[in-house]
Amino acid sequence: MGGIEGDRLVDPEATPKEPEIGHARRSGSIKKKLADAVAEEAAKHPGKKVEVFATDEHRLGLKPVTRRVWAPIGERPIAHGHHRFDWLYVTAFVSPAIGETFWYLSNGVSKEFFEALLETFAREAEAGAARIILLVLDNAGWHGPANLKIPEGIRLIYLPPYSPELQPAETLWALVDEPVVNKHVATIAELDETIAQRCVALAEQPEQIQRRTGFRWWPKRIDPN
Repeated sequence: MGGIEGDRLVDPEATPKEPEIGHARRSGSIKKKLADAVAEEAAKHPGKKVEVFATDEHRLGLKPVTRRVWAPIGERPIAHGHHRFDWLYVTAFVSPAIGETFWYLSNGVSKEFFEALLETFAREAEAGAARIILLVLDNAGWHGPANLKIPEGIRLIYLPPYSPELQPAETLWALVDEPVVNKHVATIAELDETIAQRCVALAEQPEQIQRRTGFRWWPKRIDPN
């Protein structure tokens, strides 16, 4: 099921928008970096697919998720909620080129967890055996390369610091939150079940995922077949 029913291995704050010229410069830089890496891996592994995935984490808890809604003039809509500070984390691995996703839920994040999660993702995505995966990620402390064991068939590509606008996986969280928006969730177990079902459903909608995450500068996969 794209990882969501596998082992439950044990939000970044928004940053100010940068001027368009800065965004264009940074997207151009990562585009070239990815293109060079794809070409290098294709040369190293002739006959194998080379794909570029992105990964990110999303913290979601019992603190209500609220959004604006349409309402009749003169009426104020009500969203029931009870603020509590218990959390779970959703980790997504997405291929923007084809909309393929792998989803995992956990009760925390750490370098040890991320290393185990990479191993699980590599196994389920058949990295190394069937394809080479370049994985784009941010510079969170638990993502750092120091003392991090990287599975065969996976190559990590780090985004520039403070550049969430370049991370396709960031666009998925509005979709993930949808079933709990403006609703009261009583327990973490209820939240876990609701979000797990949502992730399974999203894994079956590659066209929607592709439309959401398909940045125009994102590399297409190389399929020698």
